[in-house]
Amino acid sequence: MTSSFQIAVFEGDGIGPEIMAPTVKILTALAAQSDSYDLSFEHLPAGAAHYAKTGEGLPQMSLDKAGKADAILLSAMGLPDVRYADGTEISPQIDLRKAYNLFAGVRPVRVAAGGLTPLKMPAGQDIDFVLIRESTEGLFYTQGTGEVTKDDARETLRITRKTSEDLFKFAFNLAADRKAQGRGPGRVTCVDKANVFRAFAFFRGIFDEIAAHHPNLVADHAYVDATALWMVQKPWDFDVLVTENMFGDILSDLGAGLMGGLGLAPSADIGLHQAVFQPCHGSAPDIAGQGKANPFAMILSAAMMLDWLGLKHGHIQMIADAEALRTAIDHLVTSNTTVTADLGGAATTKQAGDAVQHIVTRQAVNA
Repeated sequence: MTSSFQIAVFEGDGIGPEIMAPTVKILTALAAQSDSYDLSFEHLPAGAAHYAKTGEGLPQMSLDKAGKADAILLSAMGLPDVRYADGTEISPQIDLRKAYNLFAGVRPVRVAAGGLTPLKMPAGQDIDFVLIRESTEGLFYTQGTGEVTKDDARETLRITRKTSEDLFKFAFNLAADRKAQGRGPGRVTCVDKANVFRAFAFFRGIFDEIAAHHPNLVADHAYVDATALWMVQKPWDFDVLVTENMFGDILSDLGAGLMGGLGLAPSADIGLHQAVFQPCHGSAPDIAGQGKANPFAMILSAAMMLDWLGLKHGHIQMIADAEALRTAIDHLVTSNTTVTADLGGAATTKQAGDAVQHIVTRQAVNA
């Protein structure tokens, strides 16, 4: 029996529509060749360009429809010359996180043997770990509402028990899934600054409470500054890292650097019911409309969506298709075949997307 899933699509700003188009095309082709699932897409308005036209960054209608969808696929958002009256960016992705309590910001860091990375990798070694960033509180809690006077400025770092418990349960469940798939040893590392801040000692204490319920997994701790060092020195040692919002924001860009750039960096923001999947990079308006944008991070984010839906609903084919997308992009990057300029190639956005689709559809024919 075929299961149908409704996907809410936000095309975004700048290069957003250009990288979303091949992604939806590939997902449509994968679903068409499957006998177990079907995908339908509803395109919804939001973003800086929409705000410039209408005065709304995320219309209530879009928010409501996205909340009813099975998953949300979101492209790059924001434009440097379009701001709210208080000077902050138009960021529907953050509005969605808050509206649906998408507490787990998932940032995979993968470098296949022979892949792009500025590191000197040991022979035959690869990098495959996941950084989980709490995405609704931490130092972002007072975003846009911090106190500023003539003489000082203050922001509030907030960590709550409920959100932290949900975050750590998610992290340990992910580590268990990765272990079952042979992708990791089943290790979760709490990244904090508990030696300085009481809030992080509180954070670490909750982590230890949740870890006690997972005796078959390894739980340990690391300070954020040491973690940044080790991400450069020995990133292949990591499995699942879980951390506060601001620390995760910084470390996730370091992770993107390990992979060769933001053009290969997907992400997801996941809650108890909804989830948003989007690339880590920005809208790059300077190259919009030129066919230069790299669609791989958007496509890899779509692969994360297939994984999440497949695990949630027990669809093995969706999980297999997600892996096929990752494998296809690994092949193109490691062979330096049909990649865009940011990865050292000369392919257009469409050519790069078509190359991925050709590989995954060919694999299906040969399966």
